[in-house]
Amino acid sequence: QVKLVESGGGLVQAGDSLRLSCVSSGPISDYTYMAWFRQAPGKEREYVATITWHQSHVTYAEPAKGRFTISRDNAKNTLFLQMDRLNSDDTAVYYCAARSGPGFTVLSKDYDDWGQGTQVTVSS
Repeated sequence: QVKLVESGGGLVQAGDSLRLSCVSSGPISDYTYMAWFRQAPGKEREYVATITWHQSHVTYAEPAKGRFTISRDNAKNTLFLQMDRLNSDDTAVYYCAARSGPGFTVLSKDYDDWGQGTQVTVSS
């Protein structure tokens, strides 16, 4: 079974940047979509951004547009999320997820493999 491991979270101040990474134990080229989700305390897990294997289709949830950038390095089996101009609303556990099936989706139930999450805390 493929294992996804996130890193790069931490405690930052509002306005700062962070870059999250997600390393796969297997080739991420086997996936059709990879995504970042996040879950804040007391809230449901929500979609942040997705990217296709060919990087030809990138999508963002509204809170991430203009501030976050998703990318992937297939040669290194790694997914990234560059987060700029962070604010307190971005505080959450961030998860990387991978989908093997066809079709774009923002529903967490449609993703097959998940990492354990990395905590991002933004102080105001």
